Amino acid sequence: MTTTAHLPDHPATATDGHALRRMQFGWYINDWANAAFSATVLTVFLGPYLTSVAKNAADAAGDVHPLGLTIRAGSFFPYTVSFSVLLSVAVMLLTGTVADRTGRHKELMCGFAYVGAIATMGMFLLGGDRYLLGGALLVVANIAYAVSVALSYAYLPALAAPDERDAVSSKGWAYGYAGGGLLLIANLALFEGHDALGLSSGTAVRICLASAGLWWALFTIVPMLRLPSRAGAAPERAATGDGPAATGSLRELARTLRGMRQYPLTLLYLGAFLCYNDGIQTVVSQASLYGSEELGMDQTSLVIAVLLVQIVAIGGALLLGRIARRHGAKRTVLGSLVGWVLTLALGYLMPAHQPVWFFALACMIGLVLGGSQALSRSLFSHLIPAGREAEYFSVYKVSDRGTSWMGPLVFGLAYQITGSYRSAIISLLVFFVIGFAVLLKVPVRRAIEAVGNPVPERL
Repeated sequence: MTTTAHLPDHPATATDGHALRRMQFGWYINDWANAAFSATVLTVFLGPYLTSVAKNAADAAGDVHPLGLTIRAGSFFPYTVSFSVLLSVAVMLLTGTVADRTGRHKELMCGFAYVGAIATMGMFLLGGDRYLLGGALLVVANIAYAVSVALSYAYLPALAAPDERDAVSSKGWAYGYAGGGLLLIANLALFEGHDALGLSSGTAVRICLASAGLWWALFTIVPMLRLPSRAGAAPERAATGDGPAATGSLRELARTLRGMRQYPLTLLYLGAFLCYNDGIQTVVSQASLYGSEELGMDQTSLVIAVLLVQIVAIGGALLLGRIARRHGAKRTVLGSLVGWVLTLALGYLMPAHQPVWFFALACMIGLVLGGSQALSRSLFSHLIPAGREAEYFSVYKVSDRGTSWMGPLVFGLAYQITGSYRSAIISLLVFFVIGFAVLLKVPVRRAIEAVGNPVPERL
């Protein structure tokens, strides 16, 4: 098997600090690139726009009938997000195993990024009653996004020493929010000036959606040039060469899923994360839908609110990273979950047609969003056996950054049953309460020792 260059097993001992910083920058820019899809597509424009397209295709009862099913047009977007994640689970797990086995982390990461970028650019074709085309493009783009980001996460253990991971992870999230926010500013200017440009509001939205794909494709060139093929130390099993990569990877995937039972504390942490982060991601992906349909916010107010989230999240990620340096990542994440509960309560009680209150809610989300996710990522990186980064982060990515499925399903069902988005948003409280309770019980130090990794000074 051909040997590929890989990162040093312990970055703190690397002699070439410039090379390490170069790779870190490439990793940060990967977040900068793909955040455009998360912010512009999932968080702002696609939810309300695809819902309006579905309503154009709805019957007299307000229902659409994809694949012969009967669902409310207002539930089509969250159901589609949930469906895309169910499909992405198998794709992520298999791709992560192939990456660890072959050492082609970068090639697979960038390949899926370009598939997602092309599907996102294809959203320019949406319009009229083409809700099925919109659903199909969303499924392809969201699966590609999930796989690409999971593979990028696998680089973290080799990019920073144990005591530096919280800071590096937080900086990556800050780059992501900065990149996503910058594109949103450009999209806000386009949307606000669409009349002067002779564009309809729908055409302006479709250009904004396509711009996210173009941004994603353009900036993915940087990690392609700066990251090595392999994300971490090559495990011994990758050099056996026993049969075709895909066949061997299927066997490895089965062994990985069975092998996870050897690390029950890692699984306990993963269970806590999958629960509370499903709630986080549902709030993020459905906030624009809630704002437009329940609170009566116009498209301009929605974009301004998401811009506030992006801007405040930069400071929030860096602030919570500094707090974690003093008080430990686990305590800081637990505190952020309390903040999420308060945020949901405010969202439920918020009066309609009051943009100031909606902007206040956006600031609260931004304050806890970046830090809770960045610290969760760095904390999990300590709980992974060496050489299995992509496999484990593929499982982790099941509920990260726009790929949750339980939350959108609960959100969609709550609206399907009650017809109220307020009931849908408050139903998400259960994810934060259960996630907090489970995380509280995780003995992180023992979990790190169990997988054989060095324990950071503060947890």
